[in-house]
Amino acid sequence: MENIIKDIDIINVEEAESCDFKVTAEENTGKTKRLYIESYGCQMNFSDSEIVASIMKETGFDTTSDFNNADVILLNTCSIREKAENTVRKRLSQFNQIKKAKPELMIGVLGCMAERLKEKLLEEEKLVDLVVGPDAYRDLPNLVGQAEDGHKGVNTFLSREETYADISPVRLNSNGVSAMISIMRGCDNMCSFCVVPFTRGRERSRDPYSITKEAKELFDHGYREVTLLGQNVDSYKWSPEENNKARLNKKEAEIAEVVYFSDLLEMVAKVDPKLRIRFSTSHPKDITDKVLETMKEYDNICKYIHLPVQSGNSRILEMMNRTYDREWYLNRIQKIREILGEDCGISSDMIAGFCTETEEEHQDTLSMMDIVQYDFSYMFYYSERPGTLAEKKYKDDIPLAVKKRRLQEIIDKQGQLSLIRHKREVGQIQEVLVEGLSKRSKDQLKAKNSANKVVIIPKGNLNIGDYVTVKITDCTSATLFGEIVN
Repeated sequence: MENIIKDIDIINVEEAESCDFKVTAEENTGKTKRLYIESYGCQMNFSDSEIVASIMKETGFDTTSDFNNADVILLNTCSIREKAENTVRKRLSQFNQIKKAKPELMIGVLGCMAERLKEKLLEEEKLVDLVVGPDAYRDLPNLVGQAEDGHKGVNTFLSREETYADISPVRLNSNGVSAMISIMRGCDNMCSFCVVPFTRGRERSRDPYSITKEAKELFDHGYREVTLLGQNVDSYKWSPEENNKARLNKKEAEIAEVVYFSDLLEMVAKVDPKLRIRFSTSHPKDITDKVLETMKEYDNICKYIHLPVQSGNSRILEMMNRTYDREWYLNRIQKIREILGEDCGISSDMIAGFCTETEEEHQDTLSMMDIVQYDFSYMFYYSERPGTLAEKKYKDDIPLAVKKRRLQEIIDKQGQLSLIRHKREVGQIQEVLVEGLSKRSKDQLKAKNSANKVVIIPKGNLNIGDYVTVKITDCTSATLFGEIVN
């Protein structure tokens, strides 16, 4: 459940349940039509929207940041929580009001909701003209053409091969410093609470040569950080026998062999020592000592791991079908600390109020947090999703008020732990990468350290994309503050 919500300054349940989104940037290259994309949910959705923009650009579309100027509006959707789906439905209703005054406007739904609710959105509620699943984005130009001719455009076919490896994404909302690279698609983990295996299909890994090529191109264009994306990056496995070997050039074909995630990490790290590498998301059952050793070997692989625990209780973890228990998870944490050290950033996902969870089992989650000392977390109360294993097998029997109270306790605990983790960095000398201007002052810059923490520093003569050495001088539970070290 790799959701992107606000950083660690979450202070209450309402903020934790907010549904963030991104929109396309304004682009004007002289094309005749305008595309507006609103992306909800996880980093994979944001990455997919960049692929969609690239495909549509080839067929005559510039992007716009103002939906009032758009010829086509696409919502790239998330189904992981009921709140996310309700937000999209409300947004579609708003866009349909615009369409009444502008009948030629085309509205489409992409991603997980498209896969899950295609008939309902198209036929029952009549909210959209296009419904396109995560593996059908190449078909978008054709589907838009069908919709222009008065026919509903639908393609939710799930592929066993599609990775979009040959498409160069249009970097939407890019700061010119950090970019995402999708390394695999789909998920084979049947967590009982999650719709992703049903909406994104089975796992398949992208060939490593296209990944390293994309990383090199990004570096050459001034990017200094890439995040390798997958629903479960640690299960990355690419074999030439499972792919079309004819796509490889002669040199690649000669050395082609099975590539695991640790191998891929090393390949990308070798692109350039000044290119920082991050990855998300890891699954506790799959993250190996070899991955950790590779992270230790290369300074440009950031010392940060997002390792969702979901619950600190073994019985609840079994009901969630997470395939590990409390002891296994704590063993992995111990290995991370042993190999990468105490300064390695660790974050998590947590679900409060899963089916039948008792107060004692909720306390196990709080005690897990105390043991691990997470730097930050993404925290939610359980939201039953239709079609999941949990919906079929278990009763959603925890009252909403109890879920919210337990979630608030988790949020409060994380706030305390985040402050503790930040305080231990005060006085440290760190290398940070400048990402942009601080939101609070034009005289300050926002940077990130290796552990994925925001560091606010004086602007001085620095530029976005610079590496700079700083001394951490102060902190809050959400932010570090530093001064430049000459």
